[in-house]
Amino acid sequence: MTPGRPVPPPLARPVLPAGSSATDDGTGVLAAAYGAVSSVSGLVPLTLARRAPKEDDVEIAIEFCGLCHSDVHATRGEWGTQNYPLVPGHEIVGTVSRVGSAVDDFAPGDRVGVGCMVDSCRECESCLDGLEQYCEIGITGTYGAKDPRNGDAITQGGYSSSVVVDRRYVLRVPANLDPAAVAPLLCAGITTFSPLRHFDVEEGDVVGVVGLGGLGHMAVKLAKAMGVHVVVFTTSEAKVPAALELGADEVILSRDADAMAAANRSIDLIIDTVAAPHDLNPLFRTLRVDGALFQLGLPSEAMPPVDPRALIRRRIAYAGSLIGGIAETQEMLDFCAEHGVVADIELVRPDQLNDAYDRMVAGDVKYRFVLDTSTLQAPAKEANA
Repeated sequence: MTPGRPVPPPLARPVLPAGSSATDDGTGVLAAAYGAVSSVSGLVPLTLARRAPKEDDVEIAIEFCGLCHSDVHATRGEWGTQNYPLVPGHEIVGTVSRVGSAVDDFAPGDRVGVGCMVDSCRECESCLDGLEQYCEIGITGTYGAKDPRNGDAITQGGYSSSVVVDRRYVLRVPANLDPAAVAPLLCAGITTFSPLRHFDVEEGDVVGVVGLGGLGHMAVKLAKAMGVHVVVFTTSEAKVPAALELGADEVILSRDADAMAAANRSIDLIIDTVAAPHDLNPLFRTLRVDGALFQLGLPSEAMPPVDPRALIRRRIAYAGSLIGGIAETQEMLDFCAEHGVVADIELVRPDQLNDAYDRMVAGDVKYRFVLDTSTLQAPAKEANA
């Protein structure tokens, strides 16, 4: 555990139906949860009926679940119509409680994780190449998605005491990492790790990071662990000390025209994590020949236009990136274990979730919230979600 943090109480276990036991794989469980029942309800206590593990399934007693800004958008209906009730959460860490009869790579007691997807078609070129996140049919998201292999049931996420997931989409959590601080790695961590790996950064490269929120702070930590020189671009002078504390070698105030001019042709790769509209052209001018800018933040409004001359004159690539495949996510977790990299987190209880959402929107978190599911209420006698 992180030094100075009290050890959490034992995890509140999901409730098995009457007459069943923890080894009876013919029954599902009732799971305590928090979720939204409408776009304006906020997060409220709910009870889920989790399916019994099928032969390839792993049942997980959830210990921690990270809070992602996308959870806010989804539960508040800001990304279109949702199926309510909706239990969010796609940064799940817990321990295996049961496994299906065909599962031989996980066993009860193993600490595991589940990220942003719980299935994909498994047959398209992307899936066969280990790029399940780009499945040509479409991934099955960890929450709010129809699950075609389970009767089109709507998936419900990790703000709950348990979840059942096909073994192919379950990850091993290294024993030397704080499990609470691992949770955000399953979204923010892999989202920033993947473009760093795709660009094949190595010692001696210079990596720029735009923004210092949940994604940005992970980009700094991972890039430093890869041995590169890290430059943080920020609009806020108040974030300079925080960036340096995280390991950045330099911090450039992007509103300072002289500082931006001095950075001309100095960066190999930029990881842009900002989710608000902003002008990319000044950033392109800091890139060297054959440099690249990866866009990770997804603004809700249109971005200022890109001047193609900035790209052409230096053979610059402008690209996007989306989480990572299962194998790459496991690689990321193992890399983090080797280098001692985890997210900076603040633990919250269920009764603090709505305040945490408001604080996320206001940018008032360093750098990720994580729900401690041991503080969930007991599930009701019947499911209501």
